[in-house]
Amino acid sequence: MFISFEGIDGCGKTTQLELLEAHLKQREYSVCRTREPGGTSLAETIRNYLLHSPDSLDARAELLLFGAARAQHVAEIIRPALARNEIVLSDRFADSSLAYQGGGLGLDRDFIRVLNSFATDNLQPNVTFFLDIDPQIGQSRRAGEKADRIEARGIEFQNRVRIGFQEIEREEPQRFLVLNADQTREELHAEILAILRERGLD
Repeated sequence: MFISFEGIDGCGKTTQLELLEAHLKQREYSVCRTREPGGTSLAETIRNYLLHSPDSLDARAELLLFGAARAQHVAEIIRPALARNEIVLSDRFADSSLAYQGGGLGLDRDFIRVLNSFATDNLQPNVTFFLDIDPQIGQSRRAGEKADRIEARGIEFQNRVRIGFQEIEREEPQRFLVLNADQTREELHAEILAILRERGLD
């Protein structure tokens, strides 16, 4: 099974991924935890550039770099793990490009879908948890932390990204599940476990 976690910055997705990983390992499942961009040597190099480079980067170049990192990530990490019958937990996946570069930067969503299909060889998560939260709350949670290049784009950008994620939910409600991230980590974790039990993963 392939499970991804999505959301704007500060939504708590990484925390929930870690809690789920611990839960599954306690039940002796084989788990592959990974992230986007990242997971491979090439993708981590691209991640460092995308998030921390002081260079000006065209929106189209940003999208293509995410696509390159994703293609290598799928080929080197995700598909081999699924072939070994491991449960793959990914901190972000292709939906992030639709939300960030599509919703946030205004690039063509239809083209992004085609690019995502090419980069992933049509791989999609079995279930995606979208941790939805008001951008003001997400920003307050990250107070005092140094913002990366994308986080530094501000509240209005995060609002557009959030709308981009919400559009995916309207298009794919069976896969892309919206959860209220403005609750305790324990409540949210319990909700995630309940959903996975309904889908046959205890």
